[in-house]
Amino acid sequence: MNATFAKPILAAALGVAAAALVAGCAKERTRYGDEKGVETVTNTFGSTDLQLIAESMTRSMLQTSVIVSGNLPIVTVQEVRNKTSEYIDTRAITDTIRSELQKGGKVRFAVDAVGMQQQSEELNRQQSELYNRQAAVEKGQMVGAQYRMEGNITSIVKQVKDTKDVYYKFNLQLWNIRNGLLEWSDEKEIRKTSTRG
Repeated sequence: MNATFAKPILAAALGVAAAALVAGCAKERTRYGDEKGVETVTNTFGSTDLQLIAESMTRSMLQTSVIVSGNLPIVTVQEVRNKTSEYIDTRAITDTIRSELQKGGKVRFAVDAVGMQQQSEELNRQQSELYNRQAAVEKGQMVGAQYRMEGNITSIVKQVKDTKDVYYKFNLQLWNIRNGLLEWSDEKEIRKTSTRG
């Protein structure tokens, strides 16, 4: 290769390598944001959507006659079915709703299907020879739930050229376990539209 041509190529290669090195050494900056601030990074399901759903469902459920009666109903939480095409941590939604209802002091929660294995293991462990019999929790003392909370989340996604529209619908129900009656149901709808360019 001619030395005249080699020098500019070598200089260009060194320039690219130097730029890559500088970019690789760039410091990442992290800052805290407002956890209640509206998240608009993408149009997929996010923290703002979770908060909107949880607040809406909690407010509505606290007004139902089952809870207003003041009898401290015992509720168990079933899995919320994700019927969307994206991954959504539905457990985070129900955990937030349960936490908000618990803060109000008008609802009690029985162990749910997800937590039953840990509950059973702890009861069995306390019944082993490792524990003092008088201090161990007895089996057969758990309280069954009177109501079952369950629901689902669905979405409709439409895209035309550079515009994408995502519609979410979250539905939650409270079922009477003894007689199978639906005591309460509500929905929260969210629409998000994003445009490129």
